[in-house]
Amino acid sequence: MKYGRQLFSILTLIAGISAVNTAAYARSSLLTPSSITQLTQQPQESEEGEREEPEQKEMSAVEWYNQGVDKIEAGDFQGAIADFTRAIELNPEDPDSYYNRAYAYHALGNYQPAIDDYGKAIELNPNYAYAYGNRCYAFYLMKRYDDAVSDCTKAIELEPKLADFYIYRGDAQDALDKHEEAIEDYTEAIRLKDDSANTYYKRALAYGALEEYQKALDDYTESIRLDESLADAFYQRGIVNSKLGNEEEAIADIEQAVKLFNEQNKPEESKKALKTLEDIRGTQERESNEDREDTEE
Repeated sequence: MKYGRQLFSILTLIAGISAVNTAAYARSSLLTPSSITQLTQQPQESEEGEREEPEQKEMSAVEWYNQGVDKIEAGDFQGAIADFTRAIELNPEDPDSYYNRAYAYHALGNYQPAIDDYGKAIELNPNYAYAYGNRCYAFYLMKRYDDAVSDCTKAIELEPKLADFYIYRGDAQDALDKHEEAIEDYTEAIRLKDDSANTYYKRALAYGALEEYQKALDDYTESIRLDESLADAFYQRGIVNSKLGNEEEAIADIEQAVKLFNEQNKPEESKKALKTLEDIRGTQERESNEDREDTEE
């Protein structure tokens, strides 16, 4: 018997502060597989009382598959690839083996082999929503945004209640400068799962690209409420506050971003935030001087 199907979801991280919405790649935790009873042959005693070791037998496709699942859960992705490859050699008609091997490739950043294996899983099971969804995200990471939108649209048709698929498609739409479409996708993702700080952050970025700064401000605030460690959200909210003329709030936000970037060992992001903070303070000082000069006149 095989483990239950492994639905490995690829999640995104917040982008660096220099990016608009280029999501970084990260692995999610795996769904807990159903347990499997391993049948082992116990050593038998001979007539003379000596224990005889069982003969070694060839592993089956199912056993290679289960071993590959164990290695994915242990983070041994190269080993998992080898095991799923052996399972595929023995049973080339199993879509789950291709899907799991694709996930292992994906986790290692080998996106083209992952795309190929997701495609094979889809060929064997045309209704494999997770294969479409993860291939969508692999396409996104390879900057094949139109292909990503197409795959996620199919994934949504097959599994319309999974927030991740809307997020992935939103990322691709945003990369294509289709910010309104991205906002629609992020909004649906939030409707399905309203406790994701990252989704509010992404929608805020899209609102910012459309210069809808108050909506962006509201989403950054909600993102921070859900996760106060999101340095990028503080940084971006500081930028938006500055655009809205809220200079004191902008300074406070970016100071907090600098603090968090330093705590999270992100020196480049911290340096960029400090430069932004300097620019805002400089602008604030120039405006103050101009106001004083106007008063004196």
